[in-house]
Amino acid sequence: MLEATTFKAQGEDFMVADVSHIARRADGLTGDQGLSRTAIIGNFPPRQCGLATFTRDMYNCLHTALPKARWDVIAMNDEGSAYDYPPEVTRQIPQNDAAAYVALADELNRNGTQVLFVQHEFGIFGGPSGAYLLDCLDRLTMPVVTTLHTILEKPSDEQRRVMEGLIRVSATLVSMSRKGADILKRVYGVTDAKIAIVPHGAPSRPLQDTEPFKASLGLSGRKTLTTFGLLSPNKGIETVIAALPEILKVSPDVVYLIVGATHPHLVRNEGEKYRDGLKAMARDLGVEANIQFINKFINDNDLVDILQATDVYVTPYLTETQITSGTLSYALALGRPVVSTPYWHAQEALAGNVGIVCPFHDTAAFARAISGLLASDSAR
Repeated sequence: MLEATTFKAQGEDFMVADVSHIARRADGLTGDQGLSRTAIIGNFPPRQCGLATFTRDMYNCLHTALPKARWDVIAMNDEGSAYDYPPEVTRQIPQNDAAAYVALADELNRNGTQVLFVQHEFGIFGGPSGAYLLDCLDRLTMPVVTTLHTILEKPSDEQRRVMEGLIRVSATLVSMSRKGADILKRVYGVTDAKIAIVPHGAPSRPLQDTEPFKASLGLSGRKTLTTFGLLSPNKGIETVIAALPEILKVSPDVVYLIVGATHPHLVRNEGEKYRDGLKAMARDLGVEANIQFINKFINDNDLVDILQATDVYVTPYLTETQITSGTLSYALALGRPVVSTPYWHAQEALAGNVGIVCPFHDTAAFARAISGLLASDSAR
């Protein structure tokens, strides 16, 4: 198990898996004199998504681990969007501007960058399955360290070509789970020497009683369930809403907090149709009064407060192919009991009775597991 390190981000302590060995590996790739110029590319706040938050926190951690290095933060912009970035962001890349990727490579080579840290997710780079990124990476003269936020066991032909390209150009591939490392070796033929397993980081706060945090949310005396993250159909929220009538028989005061804005791509294509459908489902089941939608992107401090007001955290995702979940990592780090479906990260993180795993779409199993935890302080 990797050691943890604590650093400051926006005034908040964060606990992250120790990345100093990643920094040392990158440092070793460039000789004994240490790194003087480095760069990181990914989404970045104020863009509202988990990968942006992750990139920010990884940058802060690496900046601490490599204090003498000058950093360039390269932010990806989605189609038609512009953001008021902080000073750390030195360059912006429009997702679908193929020429910008080539220009970035030329600039990194010219300015003496010694290592590039890539935060990779298929949806944030342009071209077929994000292939424009390879137009940049193939031109670079420095080592690349790539953190893989999605590792597909059954990729499409285009996705496989991109993944094989990333494997070819990367000196180190970072997986946030053992399952991801296994897929890299079994499906893509990557050697152990090229893989580093660095678990997803999380906020670090002392474990505390939930009641003071409930009071600040106007929920004193109520049992609380929480799911957070950008809202989209793959979250499986319906499974928990459908379980609420049975849960209410045990805990009639329960409230289910559904925290997070609707995914911007979903809003762009169909507005709030999905959220409105969840609300209609709650009305039809008579549980509307037991659900609170917090329809906004929550900052770190407020999110941690909500988690510390939570009695049971639920991740009812619909498919197994999620290799890592920041929401699950946050909940576990803050001592929340978890009920989840068996997606890949949950299978690994909740093994050994750390949490309760229920079959996909199994409303009855979720109702039993959540009811049992809410009824027993000692079980939680």
